[in-house]
Amino acid sequence: MDLVCYSVSGELPKIVPAPVERQWMDSAANGFSYRCLPLNIANAHGWMILNHAPFIAEWNGGAGLDGVVVRPTEAGAPVIGSSHFGYGVLTFAVKGLFRTEPGYDLMVTGPFNQPKDAIQPLTGIVETDWAPFTFTMNWKFTRKDTPIAFERGEPFCMIFPVRRGLVEEVEPLIRPIESDPEVHTAYKAWAKSRDAFNEELRVRRSEARDRKWQKDYFSGSGSRFGQSPPDHRTRLRVKSFPVPE
Repeated sequence: MDLVCYSVSGELPKIVPAPVERQWMDSAANGFSYRCLPLNIANAHGWMILNHAPFIAEWNGGAGLDGVVVRPTEAGAPVIGSSHFGYGVLTFAVKGLFRTEPGYDLMVTGPFNQPKDAIQPLTGIVETDWAPFTFTMNWKFTRKDTPIAFERGEPFCMIFPVRRGLVEEVEPLIRPIESDPEVHTAYKAWAKSRDAFNEELRVRRSEARDRKWQKDYFSGSGSRFGQSPPDHRTRLRVKSFPVPE
């Protein structure tokens, strides 16, 4: 599947594969946060668009366009953040037109699992298989009179394709777990194992303390609780956009 970014202003946005690493996760003792495989996979699930010039934005609490002030932190540097909609929204111009294959939209959101104090990324889904339009990435201030810095190279947008209409095809169901004996047996075995492991963690010099975590989901668990699929992933290998010649 192709994901194309067309230059519309002579300068393509800086796009990189989303990294697994997050600064707050790096700060956790013994790499604790990186034990969560679903978190790792989400972190790397797409591409990041990076800010190319540092700036500071601040909202005074008003609804008007003048409620958000943006100022560069380098003299004469072009800033891609602006006040375009009002109501405490900071807007980033994405200087590229994206095209997906037929039937696929583009999820446009903030960097997954990368909180930023006093401002919240907004999320949109764009029909990029036909629209000859660029889009913007928007952030909503959550606290007034608080200067927010966006540094050079900081991601302000995360993108990845999603199949259009898939969520509408889903048939939600609720069933008692006993209705599926295989799932019920696997769940009981896992729950018993998890409880025993957590108890053993409290014991000094125990095997559980040496192991630190069970890794059942991370490793796919094999035949312990049920067969994992052959495409179980412990990391993503997202390809880079080629550098224009």
